[in-house]
Amino acid sequence: MTVKKSRWLISLTAVALAASACGGGGSGGTKDKSFSFAITEPEHLTPGNTNDGQGLNVDEALFDRLMALDPTGKPVPQEAESLTSTDQKVWTAKIKPGLTFHNGEPVTAQSYIDAWNQAAYGPNGWGNNAYFATIDGYDDMNPSDEKAKPKADKLRGLKAIDDHTLQITLSRPFSQLPLVLSFAGTAPLPKAALSDLKGFEQKPIGNGPFMLDGAWEHNRQLKLKKFPGYKGPRPAHADGLTFKIYAGRDAAYTDLQAGKVDFDSQIPAAKVPQAKRVLAKRFLSVPSGTMDFLEFPLYDKAFTNPDLRKAISMAIDRQSIVDSVYNGAFKPVGSLLAPIVPGYRENACGQACTYNPQAAKQLFDKAGGFNGTLHLMFSNADSTYEQWMTDIANQLKQNLGIKNIVFDKVQVSDYLTKLSDHKATGPYRSNWIMDYPSAEDYLTPRCTPPIRSGYEGAACLDLIKKGNAAGDPQQAQQFYQQAEDVVLKDMPLTPLWNWRDQAGYSNHVSNVEVDPYTMPLLRLDKVTVK
Repeated sequence: MTVKKSRWLISLTAVALAASACGGGGSGGTKDKSFSFAITEPEHLTPGNTNDGQGLNVDEALFDRLMALDPTGKPVPQEAESLTSTDQKVWTAKIKPGLTFHNGEPVTAQSYIDAWNQAAYGPNGWGNNAYFATIDGYDDMNPSDEKAKPKADKLRGLKAIDDHTLQITLSRPFSQLPLVLSFAGTAPLPKAALSDLKGFEQKPIGNGPFMLDGAWEHNRQLKLKKFPGYKGPRPAHADGLTFKIYAGRDAAYTDLQAGKVDFDSQIPAAKVPQAKRVLAKRFLSVPSGTMDFLEFPLYDKAFTNPDLRKAISMAIDRQSIVDSVYNGAFKPVGSLLAPIVPGYRENACGQACTYNPQAAKQLFDKAGGFNGTLHLMFSNADSTYEQWMTDIANQLKQNLGIKNIVFDKVQVSDYLTKLSDHKATGPYRSNWIMDYPSAEDYLTPRCTPPIRSGYEGAACLDLIKKGNAAGDPQQAQQFYQQAEDVVLKDMPLTPLWNWRDQAGYSNHVSNVEVDPYTMPLLRLDKVTVK
């Protein structure tokens, strides 16, 4: 599986409220049984191309897929009756009969094949392309030379045995496939989408519990209503759902306080103490799969010594930064994995991620110190990035004696490109959002070329492949942990902290079930309106 470039989180800055994103938690009438959810403007809504958190929130309401995650993070059938394999390489998905898209078209095996072929075809440039990298034929659709013409435009490993039986043949064993197929980006597409993909993006036809009620009103709202023909496992309790689009998170929180929006999944850290007081039981703090890291550009000779990288890691007081910047809401970690992921070990990193300024200085001197100006690089997407980078700079000055430290603050639109092109000017902010709760999801991007840090991850990748091929989950977990150990020993990056989602809801709704394993955080189908 190749690196999923656009899944490196670029959080949106909190600016002003979108002028038209106002109004109550529904239409305001006494018979109104709709609720509202605060988001910022999505990038895409076509599942195979939807890779940003905001679009995925919407797609969770609009689309079902073969598998889903239960509240413990385990994959369970959604549109599939079953998903089976005897060798982890050839999988058979049985699709439940009677399921339809919002336009009445039946959901079939071909619906999945058409969607996955579109996403996997390299020249389309769809954001979820890499999720299909283990399927046989993917390499022919994605030549290593980006200028070369692909040898094929369809995945060789997909076959519709009949309308309700999909055979998936992988290029190599991959035990995590059921988890991958729980991701919203693997949802099927109706034939109507293939004839006009641009039009479909503006008014997608899904197969989930809610359907679009009118076209996407950019920078204003996405209005949805209950799909009356839904026959899947999660029928909507509410009559409708409006995704209110805000220009920034502060404005969304202000509306939540005023009862003008019903659910906000990203209350700004600075507002959390107030939110706890004002919302009381309606304030929710939920474990997250999102992680922050400080990553090193190993292609820069100044950072090739692992002892220098470890010294920098040991000089960072993670807890003090979390307390000052995030009001203690986030959790300092010594692992590449989030705590909610199976296989997480609280201190997998050991002493290299433990704050110890004296030992850090000794190791720093042993490594020859650092000459010149240290550049710390981050995007301008969120004000908290500069806040914690300032804390890190002060700690490195005090604990290691690095005198000259400057910030390189990059436009959010250019940040990922610079990192992918190996143009980082020094250690930089790195981040990962969990796609599915597996160690493989966190480790594969760290060890599979092209790697942003320039890390040589062959030894790590070999262990990941063994984990992928393992038939027993416990055996797979052992290989993944060994792979994590390899990365942490080499330290191309150091883990900093694990996020918590700070959310809240209005008095307008009830039966609010939050779940760290679902992208919107909220089980949208469960919500009822008072």
